Amino acid sequence: MNTKISILAAMLLAAPAIHADRIIPVETENVGLVYAVADNGRIYQRYFGKRMLNSADYNVMKNMPEAYITSGMEDYFEPALQINHADGNMSTLLNFVDAKTTANSDGSITTSIYMADPIYKDEVALHTTAYPAEDIITQWTEITNREGKPVELERYASSMLHFDRPAYYLTQFNGDWADEGNMMEQKLEFGKKVLDTKLGARHNMFLSPFFVLSLDKPAEENAGEVMVGTLAWTGNYRHTFEIDQNGGLRVVSGINPYASTYTIGKGQTFTTPEFVFTLSNEGRGGAARNFHDWARKYRVKDGMGDRRTLLNNWEATYFDFDEEKLVKIIRNAKELGVDMFLLDDGWFANKYPRSSDHQGLGDWDETADKLPNGIGRLVEEAQNQGILFGLWIEPEMVNPKSELYENHKDWVITLPNREEYYFRNQLVLDLSNPKVQDFVFGVVDDLKTKYPGIAFFKWDCNSPITNIYSPYEKNQQHLYVDYVRGLYNVLDRIAEKYPDLEMMLCSGGGGRCDYKALEYFTEFWPSDNTDPIERLFIQYGMSQVFPAKTQCAHVTTWNSSASLKFRTDVAMMGKLGFDIRVDELPEADLKYAKHAVKEYNRLKPVILDGDQYRLVSPYEGNYASTMYVTKDSSHAVVFAFNVYPRYNERRENVKMQGLDPSATYEVTEICRQNATKGRVSTYSGDYLMTVGLPMFSGSKMTSSIYELVKK
Repeated sequence: MNTKISILAAMLLAAPAIHADRIIPVETENVGLVYAVADNGRIYQRYFGKRMLNSADYNVMKNMPEAYITSGMEDYFEPALQINHADGNMSTLLNFVDAKTTANSDGSITTSIYMADPIYKDEVALHTTAYPAEDIITQWTEITNREGKPVELERYASSMLHFDRPAYYLTQFNGDWADEGNMMEQKLEFGKKVLDTKLGARHNMFLSPFFVLSLDKPAEENAGEVMVGTLAWTGNYRHTFEIDQNGGLRVVSGINPYASTYTIGKGQTFTTPEFVFTLSNEGRGGAARNFHDWARKYRVKDGMGDRRTLLNNWEATYFDFDEEKLVKIIRNAKELGVDMFLLDDGWFANKYPRSSDHQGLGDWDETADKLPNGIGRLVEEAQNQGILFGLWIEPEMVNPKSELYENHKDWVITLPNREEYYFRNQLVLDLSNPKVQDFVFGVVDDLKTKYPGIAFFKWDCNSPITNIYSPYEKNQQHLYVDYVRGLYNVLDRIAEKYPDLEMMLCSGGGGRCDYKALEYFTEFWPSDNTDPIERLFIQYGMSQVFPAKTQCAHVTTWNSSASLKFRTDVAMMGKLGFDIRVDELPEADLKYAKHAVKEYNRLKPVILDGDQYRLVSPYEGNYASTMYVTKDSSHAVVFAFNVYPRYNERRENVKMQGLDPSATYEVTEICRQNATKGRVSTYSGDYLMTVGLPMFSGSKMTSSIYELVKK
């Protein structure tokens, strides 16, 4: 029995007498989530909303439904927990045992509510951590088997929240490859709305794991009460929104229980992932800024650190390259002024050389005829040019046409008695198997050991889990969960040995983006679609939850009808990179690109660490504008885009946000087409936020950037 379980068992034995209407508040600076113990010994949610100025007001409120509703009792709707007991009974009742509040070293506060079944003695600990300044709350559970035999967890949600409001409007973010993050809002009515995925490794391919829930009315950008939530889990998730006959809404979030009934033995504890959420009275914009602040400070790897610009070779060469071509591109990266060169797919395998995506995946030796001097020659050239070297890998995957597949088919997730089905000509390695975990860790470790100069990995994951069967697992129902746990084991080992290693989270584009994976990755790739028009929408959708510094945004040849300036300006709203043939750029474009890199580096503290204000949504018409403001309101950058304006269309001023109304700002158009600055004008912060400036024009696919400096 481990220490944690021993402490909990002792607590249960020595539990104090239950006090009816005991109030257990979880509070941030602006949000209150309050629980109460009723006279029947159970724990109920009492309140979730704007924090009350007088905590005594919580005492006079009525209880809402139970905090963590179980299956098989008197409730008729979606439960948070279903335990199939050893005797076949599928009911569970949870009585309150105790509650504990802990102040954490990072300034957050964790409240733990302990419950137990009086008959079966199984225990549930509901943990809630509040981050006061950011108004972010996370919630997860620990479920412990106290029976004499194994039990099955049929459902095991991380969180259950209750609402009692006149109306509810849900925004989801769905799409497909190269079409990620489309915002769609609908009004919820009686019954269930489920957002989920069954894709396993590439869980975000069709539907993102986050949502916006607007209370009382459709969501607005700058006003109204909204909750934004997401699951920190790099695998199958499910959010269930269910309205009952009285108009009450319950939101149940956690691992998708589909094909994932999990058996735990006597004394074992199952820990669910965190559900991360915020409640904002300043609309979607306020909720997003809460998430951005929290992510940078507490969750994303090196979230308060810098981000490096780069040049990728993928769209310049695809699989067709050799050492000479790459050395030239590395020198192009130096000329462009970026920090790093990134070598993408196609550099490995010899028996089945990686000349396309049909073969070689899994064989991580350099292709001899492409790179006769190995990766080392490229690292050396990058160092000679004064830039860093990064490398693409896809270590969780395998092509059937590979030596790895031939030698270790038992390491592959595949059905033993059916024809294999391939997604992108590949299969997924079985990370539930410790030997496979060793192999995947070894891909990174061997490369870093052989070439310590590798400073960055682009970690790709192009296939969902297909052919669902593990040669290793004794219980196939465990595969979806154990795969993700195996991935975390690998990433933990990498983080421990290489704590400063920077990595990009990629998955055929935006197939992975969650706040557990981002503990290990400095950034993620939102989409393979780099058309700047589409990226305005994709980056807008992703920004509802993720800060600019986590979103890789590259200048490519997608939509060559758009000017290089337009494409670059869109990419400057995230973590800037390039994926173009620098040597083929016209002189004027090369001049602009080099100037933009310098300006971006100068403005990174504003763009990557400032507050983001989405001034004009691309969903609202033919224009878009986004603003970034430093925390002290002294410095700001505004991006304005004319997408497809109509002839003689009425154009409104862009009204800014986040400025000091009593201050005076110098406003300058920067990064102009000829790499010059425009005329400096002076305005009060009040004027800029109340009247605004005419930043839009009738020219299609044109853009402008304005810098605001407080005098």
